[in-house]
Amino acid sequence: MIVFVCIKQVPGISEVRIDPKTNTLIREGIPSIMNPHDKHAVELGLALKEQHGAEVIVLSMGPPQAEEVLREALAMGADKAYLLTDRAFAGADTLATSHTLALGIKYILKDYPKDEKYLVVCGVQAIDGDTAQVGPELAEELGIPQITYVFKFELKGDIIKVERAFRPEETVIIETKLPALVSVLKEINHPRYPTMLGIVKAYKKNTEKLNAEKLNAKKEQIGLTGSMTEVWKIFVPERKGEHIILEGKLEDQVKQLVEYLKEDNVI
Repeated sequence: MIVFVCIKQVPGISEVRIDPKTNTLIREGIPSIMNPHDKHAVELGLALKEQHGAEVIVLSMGPPQAEEVLREALAMGADKAYLLTDRAFAGADTLATSHTLALGIKYILKDYPKDEKYLVVCGVQAIDGDTAQVGPELAEELGIPQITYVFKFELKGDIIKVERAFRPEETVIIETKLPALVSVLKEINHPRYPTMLGIVKAYKKNTEKLNAEKLNAKKEQIGLTGSMTEVWKIFVPERKGEHIILEGKLEDQVKQLVEYLKEDNVI
């Protein structure tokens, strides 16, 4: 069994810069981290490795510097890592991104038996876009079932059974056969920290790089060209108003807060 874990490198700062020509984030030259939600996806993959002997393969689409988050996943315990990197992939929206990731998974699967069971795991969303669209779109590209907002997971044979957040205070239990895709919430687990030995081993492993040519990708389906989303304007919101610090006893602070909320017609 293979567990594919899709991870993303995201800006590790609170303020971002926008390219005024393309209306996309400027990622070059800024500190980056692994998307926090994706760490929970990696942890689920590692748990399945320990419990069922699954092979954990992490993959990411991004610039060469995205190799850093793949190394982090390898240090946590992943077996293999693939970086989908090419200037042709730049500027991709969620549709073009999911298409490219699907090409990557299909490329990797060619080295395995046709009946190999696999699971794709994604974090519920990325903190730089917050769309939560890549997971579902990737499942559609692969033609496999998808279950989103998963916070409990169980595998028996080739059947997965999960609990999915549905409405506030309401959950749904769903079963399906592999292959399948799940996107997980942070409540599903507590990601482990890489060990020193894991870090050393991670930098001894090779991360394979896949470009558009290797994936046999069509130009009209990848990157900015393959993006169906048209961004009219993107900007960093300006902070308005001043901060108010409440002082005194807790009871007095509560009364002050209620009065401010009434003045602003919040309550």
